[in-house]
Amino acid sequence: MSDWYNLADPDQRATGVNAARDALRRGDLVVLPTDTVYGVGADAFSPGAVRALLMAKGRGRDMPVPVLVGSWHTLEGLVSGVPKVVLGMVEAFWPGGLTIIVRHAPSLAWDLGDSHGTVAVRMPSHPAALELLAETGPMAVSSANRTGQPPAVTITLAREQFGEDVAVYLDDGPCADPVPSTIVDATGERVTVRRVGALPVARLREVVPDLLVPPELADRSAGSGQSSNGAGHSSGRPDQSEEHPSGGSG
Repeated sequence: MSDWYNLADPDQRATGVNAARDALRRGDLVVLPTDTVYGVGADAFSPGAVRALLMAKGRGRDMPVPVLVGSWHTLEGLVSGVPKVVLGMVEAFWPGGLTIIVRHAPSLAWDLGDSHGTVAVRMPSHPAALELLAETGPMAVSSANRTGQPPAVTITLAREQFGEDVAVYLDDGPCADPVPSTIVDATGERVTVRRVGALPVARLREVVPDLLVPPELADRSAGSGQSSNGAGHSSGRPDQSEEHPSGGSG
């Protein structure tokens, strides 16, 4: 039977974070708040747990799961080297609404799906998410919805979609700012916007002057940045369901 914890209660908050940590170590799924929508998470280094996450969402390996980290320095352990341009974006915009696609270290023992050697990484700014990440390390996290459904902005909506597929639900009330993260791809010669979201493209250009915005995203980029934070997540290619403004990577 799933467990539910109200994070507004200090005692339940501590107990809930510990219960979520233990569930993740067992290979179970948890639903947690991020700085936009609720996310459904698994141990990033447990192939079985990641498969369970994909099955719970009803999506295939062609839409790999993004990863949330609890600190800048965690990124250094996930990639062979942090390019200067990526470091600049991390220093400027993490924690917050920017998901960065990078090439992960070949030695990593994980299987997030058909990611072709890349991973989408973000550091959220939600305190409870950061508390849990400090206990667990990197987590595979996607928006808390079954594919084709709107991401959950309350824990009730998440429970309606996942039920007993999730072991622990961490409830922090309705999402205050349900705008997905901006996603950029830093695996090519130039940093390229893959999804326009919470972080305005104009702010990104302040750090990455030669930022490439594909023509199909140009109109959206002009009106982006309804929020300074974001939680839509994606890896390799964005999950279209997570573009619905209702997070990242997820």
